[in-house]
Amino acid sequence: MGENRNDFKTIAQNKTAHRNYFVLESFEAGVELCGTEVKSIRQGKVNLKDCWCSIDKGELFVRGMHVSPYEKGNIFNRDPLRPRRLLMHRREIMRLYGQIKQEGCALIPLQIYLKGPRVKVQLGLCKGKKMYDKREDMAKKSAERDIEQAMKNRARE
Repeated sequence: MGENRNDFKTIAQNKTAHRNYFVLESFEAGVELCGTEVKSIRQGKVNLKDCWCSIDKGELFVRGMHVSPYEKGNIFNRDPLRPRRLLMHRREIMRLYGQIKQEGCALIPLQIYLKGPRVKVQLGLCKGKKMYDKREDMAKKSAERDIEQAMKNRARE
């Protein structure tokens, strides 16, 4: 009948974030959007590949998030790469600001999703990986894949 507030539909994920960063903590934030941007996001026309978050004057912004213009939006379409304000409690923003400045972490959008009728962004408090960390992760995934393949072959025999 009506939309359930707990409906959760993932629109886009930032796959490079998990490859390049250790995610220490994750947070949920709302996004301040105009109507044509919401329609475009609902169609899945959003890219999180090279985006990051910054804190300016106590407000949290996502930068580099590409939301393609809505086809039927004509004059109401906005700049696809404009900075968009994220909605969080001021206390949380100030806590994140302190962690970014002290620990040298970065705020990276991990995914964008619909939660009921609202568009939400999952932010990760991330620390950069070194090259040897990336190689170690690749080796673990390869080993897990080999084990899984061996188990399937064993089950078939």
